[in-house]
Amino acid sequence: MSSPPTPAHPGSRSPWRSLRHRSMRWWSVANFVSNAGTWMQLTVQNLLVLQITGSAAATGLSMSVQAAPALLMSVLGGAAVDRWPRRLTAAVSQALLALIAFTTAALVALDRLDMTSLMALAAVTGVVATVDNPACALLGNDLVPAEDVPSAIGVGALVFNAGRLAGAALAGVTVGFLGTAAAYFANGLSFLFVTAVIPFLRPAAGAVRQVVGKGARRGSAMTVREGLAFFVRRPRLLALAGVTGVSAVFGRNYGLTLAVLVTGPLAGGAGAFGTVSTVLAVGGILGAVLGARLRRPSVRLVGALAATGALLQVVAGMSPSLAVLLVLVLPMAVVESVSDTAGTAVLQTDPPAHLRGRVLGVWGSVGTVWGLGGPPALGLLMELAGPRGALITGGLVIAASIAAGHLLHTRRTQAPAALRPQTLETAA
Repeated sequence: MSSPPTPAHPGSRSPWRSLRHRSMRWWSVANFVSNAGTWMQLTVQNLLVLQITGSAAATGLSMSVQAAPALLMSVLGGAAVDRWPRRLTAAVSQALLALIAFTTAALVALDRLDMTSLMALAAVTGVVATVDNPACALLGNDLVPAEDVPSAIGVGALVFNAGRLAGAALAGVTVGFLGTAAAYFANGLSFLFVTAVIPFLRPAAGAVRQVVGKGARRGSAMTVREGLAFFVRRPRLLALAGVTGVSAVFGRNYGLTLAVLVTGPLAGGAGAFGTVSTVLAVGGILGAVLGARLRRPSVRLVGALAATGALLQVVAGMSPSLAVLLVLVLPMAVVESVSDTAGTAVLQTDPPAHLRGRVLGVWGSVGTVWGLGGPPALGLLMELAGPRGALITGGLVIAASIAAGHLLHTRRTQAPAALRPQTLETAA
């Protein structure tokens, strides 16, 4: 399964160019299998919690328990990814996730699973994921040359969406014919499949190799501090965090804002929102393909796309009918997906190779804050301003924040240039 030297394609902008490398093709297949298994388990788990407790709140709690470890432990997980060989780290984390899935399957089959054990298993899964997520993300990038990383990220987004759709569809079939335990068992097998593929992956010619240097051999506290220090001293990463944060809080949660808009002011039903959700999914796939064509993504591009999406959100908030909203939803989803792909490429390629795991760990913690805080903040805004007001206000806040940040950056970069002639003149 090793990748032979592949001729370079310096001018290629094909979204599929990363797949010309054999190991990347195998990695994409493995990720599809794993994502399908994960989404099958997540779908079944929500139904299982409802079956055990009869409470929607308990379902939400189980999801939060699994996500919560990322808030505090992602920085440690990222440090682990930098300290240890990436393929070994990913293989071990995938094997541990398989063990958790098999354990859950056994408890379900024996009718011994209760909410306490389910929450404990969800928490352990969240802890392992703090290592697994950055390890698997960077392992995929390690397989291709730097110019093909945006393509690898775009292909990863397509694989994620395809696995999500396949997993949700397989969940109903698996439970209907084989029972709930079978879904967990199948997910365990999907993790083992990834574990089996990893040892055979080989980087293509020109790929960035992981370097486990002397900095990575120090204590974990030191490696964490190094990642934090790099992040806060890197203006482009702080700018990326700002753009992503304001977009996450005041926009993007279309499953919430558009659901209320469609079923409220636009007087649609569940079927109408289902149509909107389908268009959002199609736009996300198209955006991932376009994002994969990028060769040198930048924070400026991410900001421009986020501002464009925000303005589209403003117009969507003023939609007089469902038909007009559907016309706007597609470009909104495309812009968001391209922006995500560009931002992920910047985040995963900007830091030096020996710091990338720690930077992704910092990002994981920050992103968890946005993920947990965004929906409640947006819900409060809708309570105060209604769904139209929330979309319009949120979009204007995003666009204004990005414009202000760009203006401030321009002034800071122009100021030293404006002073240079005067300084030379005085010296003369």
